[in-house]
Amino acid sequence: MENGYTTYNKAEFIETDTGNKVSRRSLISGSQNIVLGGKTIVHSKCTIRGDLRRAGPTHQAAVLIGRFCSLGEASVLRPPYKTYKGVFSYYPMKIGDHVDIGANTIVEAASIGSHVRIGKNCVIGRFAIIKDCCEIEDGTVIAPNTVIPSFSVVANGPPAKIVAQLPESIQDVIEAQSKDKYARFVPA
Repeated sequence: MENGYTTYNKAEFIETDTGNKVSRRSLISGSQNIVLGGKTIVHSKCTIRGDLRRAGPTHQAAVLIGRFCSLGEASVLRPPYKTYKGVFSYYPMKIGDHVDIGANTIVEAASIGSHVRIGKNCVIGRFAIIKDCCEIEDGTVIAPNTVIPSFSVVANGPPAKIVAQLPESIQDVIEAQSKDKYARFVPA
């Protein structure tokens, strides 16, 4: 980081027409089933499993990611799955706008709202739902099927628990920070 800017090797990242910056060292499986909303940064060693999707003739995206998101180094995003009436199925994962996922975090959530910060080394369990404007502290493990209400700060217990509430202004703060992070992520 130099003068508040994070520089990267231009040869390592591909920039798409919609401004996504995707590391060539990331692992993106089933890219036809992944939707990046634009101006999202996918860091090196990040894994997105778009190949894990419900079988069948309908085309439904496996992973939907909003605008101005940052997917940390070595993070893993894979759609949740379950067996229902003897049939194993994957279900889509939806991530809102202005979401920052820290390094080494594993996400199997059903949905993550907009304006959410998830720290480093977290595990977000299958079918968890994180509502808008939340902060998940470093190292937190959120159990499967957990619903985190809006404006919550969650930390590891165990189990993970809400330790504070965020002010309503946090939406504007996180939005400004995510846009600034994208603007300051520049080639060396």
